Amino acid sequence: MSEKDYLQDITEIKAIMNKSTRFISLSGLSGILAGIYALLGSAFGYFLINSYKTNESPISLMPLNYFELIIITVAITILLLSVITAFILTRKKAKKNNETVWNSTSKRLLVHFLIPLLSGGVFCVVLYQYNLIGLIASCTLVFYGLACINASKYTLGDIFYLGLANVVLGLIATQFIGFGLFFWALGFGVFHIIYGTLMYNKYDK
Repeated sequence: MSEKDYLQDITEIKAIMNKSTRFISLSGLSGILAGIYALLGSAFGYFLINSYKTNESPISLMPLNYFELIIITVAITILLLSVITAFILTRKKAKKNNETVWNSTSKRLLVHFLIPLLSGGVFCVVLYQYNLIGLIASCTLVFYGLACINASKYTLGDIFYLGLANVVLGLIATQFIGFGLFFWALGFGVFHIIYGTLMYNKYDK
C-alpha cells in the first residue's frame, strides 16, 4: 500500500470519527437570519426606548414596569424566532447529510450549551431584581459566548470564535453602561451575520 493510500485511509478515519462525535449539520443560514432578527429587534427596542424617554408617543405614559415587560417580550420573541429558524434549517440540512437532528451528539451539544446559557439567564433575573439593568446586556453577551465555547467541542469548531468574540464584547460593554443595546446589536446581530455568512460559504454551499 502506497503512502497516498495510507493518507487517504487516515483522512477517512478522521472524517468518520469527526462525524460520530460532532453534530455538523448546524446551518450557516440560520446564523444569518438570527443576526437579522437581532438587528430588527434592536432597532425596534431603540425606537421604543427613545419614544419612552422623549414622550413622543402614548407608550411614554405607560408605567415603567409595564414598559420593561414589553422590552423583555420583544427580546423573547427574537429568541424564539431564532430558535425555530435554526431548528427548521438545521433539520433540513441534517436530512441532506443523512444525519438525525436528535441523537446522542446533539443531546450533548444542547446540554453543554444550555448550562452556561440558563445560568446566565438566572443571573440576569437577579440583576433585574436588584435594579442593575445596565449590566444585563453585557451579561447576556458573556454567558451566551461561554455557552458557544462550551458547546463548540460537540459541533463545528468555528462556533468557538463566535463565543470568544461575544465574551470579549460583553466584558467591554461593562465599561459603557447605557450603550448595552448597541453592544447587543453588534454581538447578536452583526457577529451572527458574519459568522453565518462564513459558515454558509464554508460548509453549506
